[in-house]
Amino acid sequence: MEISFVYIISIFLIGFIGSFISGMLGIGGAIINYPMLLYIPAVLGIANFSAYEISGITAIQVLFATIGGVWAYRKGGYLNKCLIGYMGISVLIGSFAGGLFSSYMSEESVNLVYGVLALLAVIMMFMPKKGSDEIPFDTVNFNRWIATSLALIVGIGAGIVGAGGAFLLVPIMLIVLKIPTRITIASSLAITFISSIGATSSKLLTGQVLFIPAAIMIVASLLASSLGANIGKKINTKVLQLILSVLILVTTIKIWVDIFM
Repeated sequence: MEISFVYIISIFLIGFIGSFISGMLGIGGAIINYPMLLYIPAVLGIANFSAYEISGITAIQVLFATIGGVWAYRKGGYLNKCLIGYMGISVLIGSFAGGLFSSYMSEESVNLVYGVLALLAVIMMFMPKKGSDEIPFDTVNFNRWIATSLALIVGIGAGIVGAGGAFLLVPIMLIVLKIPTRITIASSLAITFISSIGATSSKLLTGQVLFIPAAIMIVASLLASSLGANIGKKINTKVLQLILSVLILVTTIKIWVDIFM
């Protein structure tokens, strides 16, 4: 594979856009980066990444994007340590297992898992959310068993596609656990960081990581994620939810069209 200036800039911009959105919306960015890496380099004729390679690159990108996002949210009481502890450990176990299992799957199966996860996220994001943003941050409570179980399931699926799983964790936290939006965004970044440790480790162990594009994505992630998080703090929570819903919807439609075609 020839590493040209266009190649470097293209991968950098993909990583920058995904990580900016990651920090702003409290997701790892894989929901955006996976389809961009799948289609844009191929259209430009600079690379033709396989599903395995994309999942490895996005796992690395998510790991570093979430570091910047969590750092930006470290003050202000947005990080719920109890929620992060319960869901983080569970999603870590699931993502590591999913990442290992993905090496035995076909490319079509990996893309199918991505499509199913994205479709579930779309359905959940458009479900009505009532009253959770009125809950004071210091009185937030949630069902530990439900949070742990759902995080484990999300982790397995996310590990397969190299994601942190935040695009599913966010609607779960908003709708099922009734967590306020600001806490959801900040805490999901921390949970996704923990999840991406498992996904990245298993992708490295199974040889699914291309190091040059991954390194480019790391640089882009560190620059963009904290910038996105700082901007996200100033945007109305309903606007943030709408942006995330539309992005996931568009991505899901594209993936499923390709699956059926």
